[in-house]
Amino acid sequence: MDGSNRKNIEVGFEVEIVQKHHQRTGELTDGIVKRILTKSPNHPHGIKVLLETGEVGRVKKIVPEN
Repeated sequence: MDGSNRKNIEVGFEVEIVQKHHQRTGELTDGIVKRILTKSPNHPHGIKVLLETGEVGRVKKIVPEN
């Protein structure tokens, strides 16, 4: 699912993000959304979220539920 639309992301979702210091490499970090930080309905580089682990980044992928 598309991580650039806020409506697609909810607290508790499992996502893969790119942290700011990994933007060049594109290294993904997975985790559970604790808080949605982007206020606008969409963002071309992905919605910024806070993970339960305290990491912050832009959503690149929403992991589907099994």
